[in-house]
Amino acid sequence: MENQQEEQSQLNIELTEEIAEGTYANLAIITHSNAEFVVDFVNVMPGMPKAKVKSRVILTPQHAKRFMKAMLDNIKKFESIHGPIQDQEPVSLPMNFGGPTAQA
Repeated sequence: MENQQEEQSQLNIELTEEIAEGTYANLAIITHSNAEFVVDFVNVMPGMPKAKVKSRVILTPQHAKRFMKAMLDNIKKFESIHGPIQDQEPVSLPMNFGGPTAQA
């Protein structure tokens, strides 16, 4: 009976080839409203005055907090194996996307 319940509660996640290739981003712009967090992933190239959003993920506040905790957990695991991740200088691009102040 327990095995049957476990099989019914498993989530089958499909990953298409296109999505599995991934999209490189070196900047995340995060804005929020009272109902959602919007994370825009951008690839900024040196010397280029324009950059396009490569992917947008919209999360509820609860899912955003779970995502933050999962990222912190994964960063701790990564650093325990590979050593501390070195912070780089803050990005100082002029960015105004018409929402709350963005942070990366």
